[in-house]
Amino acid sequence: MENIFIGMLTIKVIVGFAVLFFIVILTGKTSINQLTPYHLIFVLVLGDLLGNTLYDDEIEVYHFLYATGLWTLCMLGIEFITQKKKSTRFLLEGNPSIIIRDGIIDREMLSKNKLDVNEVASLLRQDNVFSIREVKYGILEPNGNISILLKSKYDNPNRQDLNLPDTSVDLPVSLIIDGEILKDNLQEIGFDQKWLIKEIQASGYQDEKEILFADWRDSEGLHISPK
Repeated sequence: MENIFIGMLTIKVIVGFAVLFFIVILTGKTSINQLTPYHLIFVLVLGDLLGNTLYDDEIEVYHFLYATGLWTLCMLGIEFITQKKKSTRFLLEGNPSIIIRDGIIDREMLSKNKLDVNEVASLLRQDNVFSIREVKYGILEPNGNISILLKSKYDNPNRQDLNLPDTSVDLPVSLIIDGEILKDNLQEIGFDQKWLIKEIQASGYQDEKEILFADWRDSEGLHISPK
């Protein structure tokens, strides 16, 4: 009897993992920072459905599949509605709120969004802003993050401010990760494995197995981090 229970539990765990993994791919939500309030409710209910399925013998796998399928369809339906009808976005996704203006916290907006000063200060510090006086505008996004526009005297100068000429910007391309050559990336930048091995050996390594990470940048060449 116990073996039957363990076998069924194993099946439920595998099926539950596969279903939830598929739903994450389907909805495109891979980070908690991407979740709006109703997405968070969706995830919590899915977790509860899986938990009940695992430990309740009366709930079969097909019950779980039906419930998660129906719940996912409801969520996708809401996604479709919010994309097609702008008037529903405020209700379902929320609107950004300006909670800081010219270094002054808007207490009314703070209360409306159920935040306190300590939470705001913590969110600012996560963006390397350590004083509210530095903030021109602080906007609370629907996902709970704060978008910050600094006052000009606290903002870092850019090339235009310093009257510096524009320079080209190139994207670094990873070529080796954990001792394994990424052949597709290598072909994308127009080189082959023979060239890469030669570059590795010129840097004092025998082969890619000795390298933890390596990337290529047109302006700077090959950068290697050994194991």
